[in-house]
Amino acid sequence: MPSSQQMSVVVATEDDRPAMMATLLAAFTGDPFTRWLYPGAAQYFRSFPEMLGPFGGGAFEHGTAYRTADDTAVALWLPPGVSPDGEALGAVVQQGVSRERLGGMFGVFEQIGAAHPEEPHWYLPTIGVDPYAQGRGLGSALLAHALAIIDERHEPAYLESSNPINVPLYARFGFVPVCEIEAGDSVMTPMFRTAR
Repeated sequence: MPSSQQMSVVVATEDDRPAMMATLLAAFTGDPFTRWLYPGAAQYFRSFPEMLGPFGGGAFEHGTAYRTADDTAVALWLPPGVSPDGEALGAVVQQGVSRERLGGMFGVFEQIGAAHPEEPHWYLPTIGVDPYAQGRGLGSALLAHALAIIDERHEPAYLESSNPINVPLYARFGFVPVCEIEAGDSVMTPMFRTAR
Protein backbone atom coordinates (compact mmCIF):
# COMPACT_ATOMS: atom_id res chain seq x y z
CA MET A 1 0.00 0.00 0.00
CA PRO A 2 1.52 3.37 -0.96
CA SER A 3 2.15 5.89 1.77
CA SER A 4 0.32 9.21 1.88
CA GLN A 5 3.59 10.86 0.83
CA GLN A 6 3.76 8.68 -2.27
CA MET A 7 0.12 9.45 -3.17
CA SER A 8 0.52 13.19 -2.58
CA VAL A 9 0.75 15.01 -5.93
CA VAL A 10 2.70 18.25 -6.18
CA VAL A 11 3.41 20.74 -8.96
CA ALA A 12 6.99 20.25 -10.06
CA THR A 13 9.56 23.01 -10.46
CA GLU A 14 12.53 23.25 -12.77
CA ASP A 15 14.68 21.95 -9.88
CA ASP A 16 12.66 18.71 -9.99
CA ARG A 17 13.40 18.10 -13.67
CA PRO A 18 16.48 15.82 -13.28
CA ALA A 19 14.78 13.47 -10.81
CA MET A 20 11.59 13.40 -12.88
CA MET A 21 13.44 12.65 -16.10
CA ALA A 22 15.26 9.80 -14.32
CA THR A 23 11.89 8.38 -13.25
CA LEU A 24 10.61 8.54 -16.83
CA LEU A 25 13.78 6.90 -18.09
CA ALA A 26 13.20 4.02 -15.68
CA ALA A 27 9.46 3.86 -16.43
CA PHE A 28 9.86 3.51 -20.19
CA THR A 29 12.65 0.93 -20.18
CA GLY A 30 10.18 -1.77 -21.24
CA ASP A 31 7.74 0.40 -23.22
CA PRO A 32 7.02 -1.30 -26.58
CA PHE A 33 6.93 1.84 -28.73
CA THR A 34 9.92 3.51 -27.10
CA ARG A 35 11.99 0.37 -27.40
CA TRP A 36 10.92 0.00 -31.04
CA LEU A 37 12.49 3.43 -31.58
CA TYR A 38 15.51 2.63 -29.41
CA PRO A 39 15.95 -1.17 -29.27
CA GLY A 40 19.52 -1.23 -27.98
CA ALA A 41 20.10 -0.48 -24.29
CA ALA A 42 22.94 1.96 -24.99
CA GLN A 43 20.88 3.66 -27.69
CA TYR A 44 17.87 3.91 -25.34
CA PHE A 45 19.79 5.30 -22.35
CA ARG A 46 21.60 7.80 -24.56
CA SER A 47 18.74 8.99 -26.77
CA PHE A 48 15.47 8.73 -24.85
CA PRO A 49 16.40 11.34 -22.20
CA GLU A 50 17.24 13.80 -25.01
CA MET A 51 13.80 13.22 -26.52
CA LEU A 52 11.92 13.94 -23.28
CA GLY A 53 12.88 17.63 -23.12
CA PRO A 54 11.39 18.77 -26.43
CA PHE A 55 8.51 16.30 -26.12
CA GLY A 56 7.09 17.28 -22.73
CA GLY A 57 9.55 19.65 -21.08
CA GLY A 58 7.31 22.65 -21.74
CA ALA A 59 5.20 21.45 -18.81
CA PHE A 60 7.77 22.86 -16.38
CA GLU A 61 7.40 26.38 -17.82
CA HIS A 62 3.61 26.22 -17.58
CA GLY A 63 3.28 24.75 -14.09
CA THR A 64 1.73 21.56 -15.49
CA ALA A 65 4.45 19.08 -14.58
CA TYR A 66 3.27 16.91 -11.69
CA ARG A 67 5.01 14.37 -9.50
CA THR A 68 4.37 12.34 -6.42
CA ALA A 69 6.13 13.70 -3.37
CA ASP A 70 8.74 10.95 -3.54
CA ASP A 71 9.34 11.30 -7.33
CA THR A 72 8.29 7.70 -8.06
CA ALA A 73 5.59 8.86 -10.49
CA VAL A 74 5.58 11.84 -12.83
CA ALA A 75 3.36 13.35 -15.52
CA LEU A 76 4.09 16.12 -18.01
CA TRP A 77 0.93 17.85 -19.28
CA LEU A 78 0.82 20.61 -21.88
CA PRO A 79 -2.09 23.05 -21.58
CA PRO A 80 -4.20 24.15 -24.57
CA GLY A 81 -2.16 26.08 -27.11
CA VAL A 82 1.16 24.54 -26.01
CA SER A 83 2.75 21.81 -28.12
CA PRO A 84 5.94 19.78 -28.03
CA ASP A 85 8.90 21.46 -29.73
CA GLY A 86 8.49 19.62 -33.03
CA GLU A 87 11.65 20.93 -34.63
CA ALA A 88 13.89 20.02 -31.70
CA LEU A 89 12.10 16.70 -31.25
CA GLY A 90 12.59 15.82 -34.92
CA ALA A 91 16.31 16.63 -34.71
CA VAL A 92 16.80 14.54 -31.56
CA VAL A 93 14.88 11.58 -32.97
CA GLN A 94 16.70 11.76 -36.29
CA GLN A 95 20.06 11.62 -34.50
CA GLY A 96 19.11 8.81 -32.11
CA VAL A 97 16.95 6.46 -34.19
CA SER A 98 18.67 3.94 -36.45
CA ARG A 99 18.50 4.48 -40.21
CA GLU A 100 16.47 1.28 -40.65
CA ARG A 101 13.71 2.67 -38.43
CA LEU A 102 13.68 6.32 -39.55
CA GLY A 103 11.30 5.87 -42.49
CA GLY A 104 8.83 3.87 -40.43
CA MET A 105 9.14 6.28 -37.53
CA PHE A 106 8.28 9.34 -39.61
CA GLY A 107 5.30 7.44 -41.05
CA VAL A 108 4.10 6.70 -37.50
CA PHE A 109 4.59 10.35 -36.50
CA GLU A 110 2.50 11.45 -39.49
CA GLN A 111 -0.33 9.17 -38.37
CA ILE A 112 -0.03 10.44 -34.81
CA GLY A 113 -0.22 14.01 -36.08
CA ALA A 114 -3.34 13.20 -38.10
CA ALA A 115 -5.03 11.70 -35.01
CA HIS A 116 -4.22 14.74 -32.84
CA PRO A 117 -7.39 16.80 -32.20
CA GLU A 118 -7.68 20.22 -33.80
CA GLU A 119 -9.74 21.78 -31.01
CA PRO A 120 -7.91 23.29 -28.01
CA HIS A 121 -7.11 20.54 -25.50
CA TRP A 122 -4.77 19.37 -22.77
CA TYR A 123 -2.10 17.02 -24.03
CA LEU A 124 -0.32 14.37 -21.96
CA PRO A 125 3.01 13.73 -23.72
CA THR A 126 4.22 11.41 -20.98
CA ILE A 127 3.35 9.85 -17.66
CA GLY A 128 5.40 7.20 -15.91
CA VAL A 129 5.93 5.33 -12.69
CA ASP A 130 9.24 3.89 -11.55
CA PRO A 131 8.95 0.12 -12.19
CA TYR A 132 9.52 -0.78 -8.53
CA ALA A 133 6.48 1.33 -7.58
CA GLN A 134 4.12 0.28 -10.38
CA GLY A 135 0.78 -1.30 -9.52
CA ARG A 136 0.21 0.87 -6.44
CA GLY A 137 -2.15 3.44 -7.95
CA LEU A 138 0.42 6.21 -8.33
CA GLY A 139 -0.26 6.72 -12.04
CA SER A 140 -3.99 6.87 -11.26
CA ALA A 141 -3.33 9.48 -8.58
CA LEU A 142 -1.46 11.64 -11.09
CA LEU A 143 -4.21 11.27 -13.69
CA ALA A 144 -6.96 12.07 -11.18
CA HIS A 145 -5.10 15.17 -10.00
CA ALA A 146 -4.62 16.65 -13.47
CA LEU A 147 -8.05 15.67 -14.74
CA ALA A 148 -9.72 17.38 -11.78
CA ILE A 149 -8.01 20.63 -12.85
CA ILE A 150 -8.93 20.05 -16.49
CA ASP A 151 -12.55 19.30 -15.58
CA GLU A 152 -12.80 22.50 -13.53
CA ARG A 153 -11.96 24.32 -16.76
CA HIS A 154 -14.37 22.17 -18.82
CA GLU A 155 -11.67 21.33 -21.36
CA PRO A 156 -10.90 18.13 -23.29
CA ALA A 157 -7.74 16.05 -22.95
CA TYR A 158 -5.71 13.88 -25.30
CA LEU A 159 -2.87 11.35 -25.07
CA GLU A 160 -1.19 8.59 -27.03
CA SER A 161 -0.81 5.31 -25.18
CA SER A 162 2.46 3.77 -26.27
CA ASN A 163 1.73 0.55 -24.38
CA PRO A 164 -1.50 -1.45 -24.94
CA ILE A 165 -1.41 -2.53 -21.27
CA ASN A 166 -2.22 1.07 -20.26
CA VAL A 167 -5.25 1.54 -22.53
CA PRO A 168 -7.75 0.15 -19.94
CA LEU A 169 -6.34 2.51 -17.28
CA TYR A 170 -6.89 5.54 -19.50
CA ALA A 171 -10.33 4.24 -20.47
CA ARG A 172 -11.32 4.15 -16.76
CA PHE A 173 -10.58 7.88 -16.69
CA GLY A 174 -12.81 8.55 -19.70
CA PHE A 175 -10.31 8.45 -22.56
CA VAL A 176 -11.65 6.81 -25.72
CA PRO A 177 -9.41 5.28 -28.41
CA VAL A 178 -9.33 7.33 -31.62
CA CYS A 179 -7.47 4.71 -33.68
CA GLU A 180 -4.57 2.28 -33.49
CA ILE A 181 -1.26 2.96 -35.20
CA GLU A 182 1.14 0.10 -35.88
CA ALA A 183 4.76 0.87 -35.13
CA GLY A 184 6.96 -2.12 -35.87
CA ASP A 185 5.81 -4.80 -33.44
CA SER A 186 4.10 -2.28 -31.14
CA VAL A 187 0.82 -0.36 -31.27
CA MET A 188 0.27 3.31 -30.47
CA THR A 189 -3.27 4.20 -29.36
CA PRO A 190 -4.29 7.87 -29.54
CA MET A 191 -7.06 8.55 -26.99
CA PHE A 192 -9.39 11.52 -26.49
CA ARG A 193 -11.41 12.59 -23.45
CA THR A 194 -14.25 15.03 -24.04
CA ALA A 195 -14.69 18.09 -21.83
CA ARG A 196 -16.56 17.43 -18.58
